[in-house]
Amino acid sequence: MVLTLAAASLTRHRARTGLAVLGVAVAAAMLLDMVMLSSGMRESFKTLLLSRGFQLRVAPKGTLPFDTEATIADASAVVAALRERPEVETVSPVLGRTLHVRATREAGQPVASFVLGTEPAVQGDYQLLDGADVSGDRSAVVNDDFVRAIGAKVGDTVWVATGYDAQLRVERGRRPVVIAGRARFLYLSARQPAMAMRLGALQAMLGDAGRDRVSLLMVRARGGADIEEIRRWIDARIPTVTAISIATALAQVDERLSYFRQLAFILGAVSLVVGFLLVTTLMTVSVNERVGEIAAMRAIGVARGNVVRQIVLEGAAIAAAGGGLGLLLGLGTARYLNGILSGFPGLPVAIDFFLFQPRDAWTALALLMLAAAAAGAYPGWRAASLPVAESL
Repeated sequence: MVLTLAAASLTRHRARTGLAVLGVAVAAAMLLDMVMLSSGMRESFKTLLLSRGFQLRVAPKGTLPFDTEATIADASAVVAALRERPEVETVSPVLGRTLHVRATREAGQPVASFVLGTEPAVQGDYQLLDGADVSGDRSAVVNDDFVRAIGAKVGDTVWVATGYDAQLRVERGRRPVVIAGRARFLYLSARQPAMAMRLGALQAMLGDAGRDRVSLLMVRARGGADIEEIRRWIDARIPTVTAISIATALAQVDERLSYFRQLAFILGAVSLVVGFLLVTTLMTVSVNERVGEIAAMRAIGVARGNVVRQIVLEGAAIAAAGGGLGLLLGLGTARYLNGILSGFPGLPVAIDFFLFQPRDAWTALALLMLAAAAAGAYPGWRAASLPVAESL
């Protein structure tokens, strides 16, 4: 009987019920987006760091990878020291520099591109999409942004400036490089032209500035190894570097992006309050309109508990319908906002601000249903407490 009466009450005023469902859907969409935002960045960044299996990053002392142009000197000795540790399976040295590249030797506007020097056999910075991997000192792989900026394709030869005076716009030397393949660079920001070549070739291009130097060392440990113990050992064994584990990197990311988490918490709380007030208002208006009906039900023996359950059930039905619609609306909004925020300066293009996880949807829906139950409690109690004789 309670279900039948609740359904009849909601369908009696279809327009009002429909508008209430739409309002709850908007609140649910915002709540879902904020729940996704609060956890999505962290999980996305963690997935990105582990995507190639490297659990440790070794950077120059006191810096984060590529935060500055600081480098690790005497890189060969550092790599050898890391490989002494039995738990260390792979060490991937990386050198990064911004160089100017032309499509032809004499003509064409130079394009500033980020160039990575790696060892192709152990690299973890890019995924090959098309063509061949780096195979020699005069070959490289590039990303799509580089292809668009330079106007070259796989198989073409481009000219890399080995030195460039930004004030005079004069190149001190050029070296031909053949584009062997097209790749997706995992850790670079959006719309950044990029090229990867052999580490030794880039070091030779840079001369003294690149002599046995690297910007970063990525370390992959064997299964079952204690990553934090290895990190502490690196810090103690090699005083010129800082070892960063996944846990350390996530803590630093949380600190740098705390603004987004605070924003997500505030807006999520606001959307929850809006949903609560909307359902409370609707149920209160509905109770005021049905005073005589509720009094008649009480007069013929309907228990107070059934009246409360009916009102709470009506609020829960509106929240459930709005929550389902809000889920679809929230996913569409999150996709749109993620496309905007993915261009945030300095963040890898692979980072997702809004990462959908099933638990996020269940969390948002559970919070909304709890708010709806609480919103229907007061109107339900008020309806059950009406004096029967006076109301009639």
